[in-house]
Amino acid sequence: MSLSRLRFHLTRISGNSKTGPIPVTTSSRDTCSPSCPFKGSGCYAESGPLAIHWQKVTNAERGVSFAQHCRDLASLPPQQLTRLNQAGDLPHTRGRISRRFVRGIVAACRNLKAYTYTHHRLNLGENLALLRFANRNGLTVNVSTENEKAADSAIAAGLPAVLAVSSDESRNAWRTPAGNLVMICPAQTRGKDCASCELCHKRGKRVVIAFRAHGTSKRKANAAIAEAGS
Repeated sequence: MSLSRLRFHLTRISGNSKTGPIPVTTSSRDTCSPSCPFKGSGCYAESGPLAIHWQKVTNAERGVSFAQHCRDLASLPPQQLTRLNQAGDLPHTRGRISRRFVRGIVAACRNLKAYTYTHHRLNLGENLALLRFANRNGLTVNVSTENEKAADSAIAAGLPAVLAVSSDESRNAWRTPAGNLVMICPAQTRGKDCASCELCHKRGKRVVIAFRAHGTSKRKANAAIAEAGS
């Protein structure tokens, strides 16, 4: 996948009540991981106003080139909490993350408190090494998982992990088989937004943030989570 074909959009002040008024970015649909279980099956970004915005970025009706996107990110105030990829993932070629993208986005975010998530598999190409590079150099890339075994594996590999759980999960905190602490996202337990929480950017190495399936497609998401855990 050529970076020149992709478009990226920076919203400098998000209107999303869950993130709070922080900068968020949107990346072309082609960045999504082939291994994401929620594609067409419960992805929150595939419905509502975000879906419309995402499609416009994908169609190049909105957004800018990668080079300009990096300049836009670098222009944000120092230490600004910034959520990358409210829709989309890290650019790749058949699931292998782009080295050029990772190095460029890490440099662009070097003065920010930036974080994102990825569904890309750790055992493809340079994926593991690139994700470790990003996390060592200030860009928090959380590994998105759908079962505790995968979350434990990501943490064992030295990476932060998040976990999607069923909408009817009643626990707010528990331990994985490896002893890692799982905490439900404070937005779902205490009504906090990302701007006041920051756990997805920085937390203890053995803490997994879990997200209950929610929204209009939560039944599909529940099914995808159940299949991933079977």
